Amino acid sequence: MKMFVEVPAIYLYSGHVDFRKSINGLLLIIEQDMAHSPFDEALFVFCNRHRDKVKALYWDKTGFCLWYKRLEQDFFRWPAASQKTLQLTEEQWYWLLAGVDLAKMRLHQPLNCRIAS
Repeated sequence: MKMFVEVPAIYLYSGHVDFRKSINGLLLIIEQDMAHSPFDEALFVFCNRHRDKVKALYWDKTGFCLWYKRLEQDFFRWPAASQKTLQLTEEQWYWLLAGVDLAKMRLHQPLNCRIAS
């Protein structure tokens, strides 16, 4: 089941955000800290200090939509990053919501094979 409209990009803010901020406060973070336009076809994702809440913001061509999730007994495994913005795939976004630690995931590396033996 999909929760959002299709977006070509998902940008995660690697720091924590004061969750008293609503749409206008998050728009400033998108423009000033993440160096993106909030009108891009993208989902912008934020987490609070305790990592038990997530907000996602996107522009749907008629207005801004704000999505909020609060965990009752656990926390999100928020990736640590040297840059303020990380780009996630849709698959990584759903893994993050499910509680997967993206930093510990090790996927098979693609091979560049030319001859089958």
